[in-house]
Amino acid sequence: MFLASNWKEYEVIDTSAGEKLERWGDYVLLRPDPQVIWDNPKTASAWDHLNAHYHRSAKGGGEWEFFDLPEQWQIHYDIASLASGEASADHISAARLTFNLKPFSFKHTGLFPEQAVNWEWCAEMIRNALVKDPSRQIRVLNLFAYTGGATCACAKAGAHVTHVDASKGMVQWAKENAAASGIEETSTRWLVDDCRKFVEREIRRGNTYDAIIMDPPSYGRGPKGEIWKMEDNIYEFIRLCSQVLSKDALFFLINSYTTGLQPAVLTYMLSSVLVPDFGGTAFSDEVGLPVSENGLILPAGASGRWWKA
Repeated sequence: MFLASNWKEYEVIDTSAGEKLERWGDYVLLRPDPQVIWDNPKTASAWDHLNAHYHRSAKGGGEWEFFDLPEQWQIHYDIASLASGEASADHISAARLTFNLKPFSFKHTGLFPEQAVNWEWCAEMIRNALVKDPSRQIRVLNLFAYTGGATCACAKAGAHVTHVDASKGMVQWAKENAAASGIEETSTRWLVDDCRKFVEREIRRGNTYDAIIMDPPSYGRGPKGEIWKMEDNIYEFIRLCSQVLSKDALFFLINSYTTGLQPAVLTYMLSSVLVPDFGGTAFSDEVGLPVSENGLILPAGASGRWWKA
């Protein structure tokens, strides 16, 4: 399992009865989680000291109940592979990501903390390539890029990132996270665009990237009503994106929260599309978060990885 276990300012404290109890910096949130089908005793004291609780409605959706939570706050994550040498202020700054959080629609806070394990992997792949060839210009394409966790990690590691998301609000949020993380403006290109149409244009332009990251939704609609369904569309989209990979590509990462899409399916697709043309290795696994109260692991989707070296 790919385990996001290096957090200091976030933790899953406990889980029970369809909900997960989390600490986000100084604040404790209770949010629904469909994976939590058990009803264990609620022994952690934090169950009685909530800052906010998202209540899911039986009719769909839900709403937040606030007790003592600011409109916005920040948490930090230090990328282990970039934090070399002594723990000086410079080293901490070079490895630290800063994220702006706020409660918004459908239980979200603007960050998927389980993805930290993939931020670490991407940053290490980039840093290793730059150690081997310091003059190399590494270009990363981040599709369905949300609020920019992977974008910030790759830029911190030394890559230039093209960040693409169809939501103007999410791209603006990602820009604010990058600024808070001390990332230079020249390290990123921000685009509000349909991901498929952008890739199609890049193919026509002849542009290529050394790494691709994608975090597609399970279901969505395009600007003209086009329907995206992960199970039906992801294979062809991987094939499309393979056309913008450079001949010396480093890696390809897919994240999936689609219940029926098992890790082995991700491996099969990456292996069949990428390995014949680029060589390398594909491997996929569940992504998980450790639960502090009992030492167990909360599953949080799956990731498929392909890498050249």
